[in-house]
Amino acid sequence: MAHIAVDAREYSASTGRYISRLLDYLQHLDKANKYSVLLKPEDMDKAQFTNPNFHKVACPFKEFTLSEQLGYARQLYSLKADLVHFGMTQQPILYFKRSITTINDLTVLRFINPTKNPLVYRVKRVIYAFLTWYAAHKSKHILTYTDYVANDVAQYAHVRRDKFTTTYLAADPFPPGGKAWPGLAGKDFIMYVGRPMPHKNLRRLIDAHQTLLAKHPKLLLVLCGKTDDMYKIHQKYVKANGLKNVIFAGFVPDPEFRWMLEHCRAYVFPGLSEGFGLPALEAMQAGAPVVSSNASCAPEVYGDGVHYVDPLDVQSISDGVDEVLTDKQLRARLIAAGRAQAAKYSWKRCAQQTLAVYNQVLGQK
Repeated sequence: MAHIAVDAREYSASTGRYISRLLDYLQHLDKANKYSVLLKPEDMDKAQFTNPNFHKVACPFKEFTLSEQLGYARQLYSLKADLVHFGMTQQPILYFKRSITTINDLTVLRFINPTKNPLVYRVKRVIYAFLTWYAAHKSKHILTYTDYVANDVAQYAHVRRDKFTTTYLAADPFPPGGKAWPGLAGKDFIMYVGRPMPHKNLRRLIDAHQTLLAKHPKLLLVLCGKTDDMYKIHQKYVKANGLKNVIFAGFVPDPEFRWMLEHCRAYVFPGLSEGFGLPALEAMQAGAPVVSSNASCAPEVYGDGVHYVDPLDVQSISDGVDEVLTDKQLRARLIAAGRAQAAKYSWKRCAQQTLAVYNQVLGQK
């Protein structure tokens, strides 16, 4: 029985869906190995495992801290694991035993967060750049969500492409019984959900929506996601320019979110850089026609299931949405093709491929 430690410090973070779903399926697939799952103290009660070989370990060490580099390394050595799976590149450089790393993407290196202290953010970017390069070289194997990211990281870090395995993510089915969002019943609206970071390209989406109002004067744009400083920047932009029909919905619970996906005229995903793009896949699964950026990994993940636009061109975004709103045949094709494309992905397959990598690396001398 091998002992595998999994870094699950992002278990309940916005990017934690991957590690939480991976562990859910691994505990049912792997009865042979012992697992130590490293969780932040506040997540210890959230993660529940029925497999007796899965053990939760409190890990209080935050990313980008000295305690992560020293205390976390000491904790990992004390576990005496045969393999450590780091769920992100933020990891102790003083841990030299066998490990693999999941690298989400290189977005942090290419876009600046204007809400952060510029000096602190630049320092963290330099650290992140080094940790990404270091993890790519130190790890016995690297997991990515898409071939696009694998190629990107291989080129950036100058490591062999055969060191990577792509484990695609999947859309979770929403529970039945949607609940109407107040004020949207009977209204025409397009929507977006996610973080409002610069690479998400929301400014151009907002501008494209304003262009659409000339032809669709009652069309609403609903932006969903936890209100933070970046969303406040977009809110100020809308208010300062007197823009109409833009709704900042904040966090939307699953029943209302399901209803939105089922009733929106289109789900728009204008991102400039993505590691996978899970929200649009969830929209496809729910039967929403999706208008997507043609950048980064989108064509690889979405295939023929979406209507592509140029994310750098406001008019292209506007025209693409208008075509979905007005062309009934296109709309029907996108709904059917989107559902078929979303059905190609499976968390079970993701876990099976990950377990195969574990066994491969454990078998190496």
